[in-house]
Amino acid sequence: MNFIKTLVAAGLVAASTSAMAADITGAGATFPFPVYSKWADAYKKETGNGLNYQSIGSGAGIKQIQAKTVTFGATDAPLKAEQLDKFGLAQWPMVMGAIVPVVNLEGIKSGELVLSGEVLGDIYLGKITKWNDPAIVRLNPNLKLPTDAIAVVRRSDGSGTSFNFTDYLSKANAEWKAKVGTGTAVEWPVGVGAKGNEGVAGNIGQTRNAIGYVEYAYAKQNKLTSAALINKAGKTVQPTIAAFQAAAANADWAGAPGYYVILTDQPGDASWPITAATFILMYKDPADKAASAEAIKFFKWAFEKGGKMAEDLDYIPMPDGVVKQIEKTWSADIKS
Repeated sequence: MNFIKTLVAAGLVAASTSAMAADITGAGATFPFPVYSKWADAYKKETGNGLNYQSIGSGAGIKQIQAKTVTFGATDAPLKAEQLDKFGLAQWPMVMGAIVPVVNLEGIKSGELVLSGEVLGDIYLGKITKWNDPAIVRLNPNLKLPTDAIAVVRRSDGSGTSFNFTDYLSKANAEWKAKVGTGTAVEWPVGVGAKGNEGVAGNIGQTRNAIGYVEYAYAKQNKLTSAALINKAGKTVQPTIAAFQAAAANADWAGAPGYYVILTDQPGDASWPITAATFILMYKDPADKAASAEAIKFFKWAFEKGGKMAEDLDYIPMPDGVVKQIEKTWSADIKS
């Protein structure tokens, strides 16, 4: 059983104990599911309190918190200040990570294939349909690329991973921006849909000549072949924790209402171009203040003790200064 399947099993175990009063309920983004599961397991062992987190996609997570069926929602597509005000929600970033293009190409190893945002956009527009297209060959003169058709895979559900991926494509490919744009759910010109990062990872692993995009932990733990990217500075970068950190270092959290920060296509020679944060949504005036307080305890614990666990899965913990700012947000905005 691979790592992601183990995490899904752990999530089902957590769900089976949801009747326990101490359990914290949340739903949303699949992007942070590996690290949230790891935190939940450690937190349960330390405190006896469980976390029932449904990995159902950012769009569904936003709907769940708006419907007040969970204590917190989770999204990789942050809500803007006016949306937060409309629903009476507080929002903050919990952890950062990265989205990587993944492929299933015979004889090609992780990091060998180089792509650009322009080329990625053209693949997802359906303009580039073969792996030996001249635009891909120009970026990879020393690779033996197949003549086969590209099997495009994308998300079928409302997804923060898709939000950040399409935001990057909009910045790197003018035609993508004009015809498709940025969103958690867009009118995809081509491709087969799969649900969640889990679904896309599974589809890529089973489909020869496929391309897709997943959060890096899913690529790594499922042993998928990730591509290198040409970043905003024109440099070829590999998906590494150092490259994710280089992009994340540009974030101006203090100056962003509701912590609304998008980390795609950041400047810098070493920056990975599809870096992203994942966010928590909670009501400022929650109906169940005891449940809300329990959730805040979990998040505080994760900030204090979960950094190494996050790094082990190639996520980037929030900087200490940002954590202090978030704790002030809790005190000021969320009634207990």
